[in-house]
Amino acid sequence: MMGPAHSLSGAAAWLGVGALAAANGHEMPWPVLLVGALITAGAALAPDLDHHAATISRAFGPVSKALCKFVDALSYGVYKATRGKKDPRRSGGHRTLTHTLVWAVLMGAGASALAVAVGRWAVLAILFIHMVLAIEGLLWRQARVSSDVLVWLLGATSAWMLADFLDRPGNGAHWLFTGDGQAYMWLGLPIVLGALVHDIGDAITVSGAPILWPLPIARRLWYPLGPPKFMRFRAGSWVELKILTPIFMALGAIGALFALNVV
Repeated sequence: MMGPAHSLSGAAAWLGVGALAAANGHEMPWPVLLVGALITAGAALAPDLDHHAATISRAFGPVSKALCKFVDALSYGVYKATRGKKDPRRSGGHRTLTHTLVWAVLMGAGASALAVAVGRWAVLAILFIHMVLAIEGLLWRQARVSSDVLVWLLGATSAWMLADFLDRPGNGAHWLFTGDGQAYMWLGLPIVLGALVHDIGDAITVSGAPILWPLPIARRLWYPLGPPKFMRFRAGSWVELKILTPIFMALGAIGALFALNVV
């Protein structure tokens, strides 16, 4: 799928998690619901770090472009080193390592560990990166015609304000993980969710996604999961724009209402 649909589906997924959490007695404070939705919207773009023309490659100027080249090379190297006899030869790393459950869990666990170990500055960095990505995904038309500096300033301002909200007692720094030294441990959850939502979104397109690597399926380690081919569509097609995008918006709204106990 394209960037906007990835981000919308990510935000909708977190709002759905908020509704489930409320139904099971772990109601999210509204800052957690908001911040989580924005982080998931941003994280839903991150698996495309292996693609030089993806939205994320433009998000942070030369830094993100260089990072995309590195991740593409890393993904390609891992693919070549681990591919089975039935896995086809490739010329690049797109839709390989970063489109797996392993990558999603590593990114989420790394973010949680960093937030817990370093504290506020790590939290601000995580928020800033994902706020910028969320802006690029959810407000992509405005972001395209704005300067990168304005997007970064908006991301930085949003990250600072949201961190202040979360730091206030009862607002969510210790949501779900309440032990000493566990503040912001939950930040990895929307990152994992965003990556998985991205992978599932790509899995229902023509190419599929190797989400379960390195689990062997049909004698392939990089088996591209997806529905039957007649149910798949091309990224950016009318199915994505006219059907899936409105569905994501509706599901997000419904999830938010239930998460906030409005209905």
